[in-house]
Amino acid sequence: MVLTDGDVTLRPIKLRDQRAWREVNRRNRDWLRPWEATIPPPAPGGPVAQRPTYRQMVRHLRAEANAGRMLPFVVEYRGVLVGQLTVAGITWGSMCSGHVGYWVDREVAGRGVMPTAVALAVDHCFRSVGLHRIEVCIRPENGPSRRVVEKLGFREEGLRPRYLHIDGAWRDHLVFALTAEEVPEGLLRRWHQARPARHEK
Repeated sequence: MVLTDGDVTLRPIKLRDQRAWREVNRRNRDWLRPWEATIPPPAPGGPVAQRPTYRQMVRHLRAEANAGRMLPFVVEYRGVLVGQLTVAGITWGSMCSGHVGYWVDREVAGRGVMPTAVALAVDHCFRSVGLHRIEVCIRPENGPSRRVVEKLGFREEGLRPRYLHIDGAWRDHLVFALTAEEVPEGLLRRWHQARPARHEK
């Protein structure tokens, strides 16, 4: 599935994206490190987990996608890979929910790339996949990521203490959410309607 709006495209991550993906990560290492998931220390006597290689990561994402538990995308801006967006933790049955995680190249931050990408993904989840609720969990200190969900009108639901292992420690996260009933017109349309005033500046 390829999702596009203007200069922004979401498409499935591929093995051949490795060089571009690594280059974007390398240039943004210091900027992304405070927000990246890390592996907690093992229990005494337990196995030591290792960060996956790029190929292992892509194969895992594909397997989860094939099982219906994940939608892994790369984000392109004007045809260049600038980030990643994943809809993960997809749960069916009586919940029909998932959560979105994302990162973007600092060079294109502030241009509306990630709000557009998130809106594309949420509309796809609600209209085509059949999910009912989408969550985004963000560290309180992550101002740029919080601005993405605030621009899109996600509802803040509260704090999850020590929710994820990030940058070497268990970190609190704020929970933001939307349900399909809250955006009957579509999240992308809401985002477009909110943008004109900013474009005039």
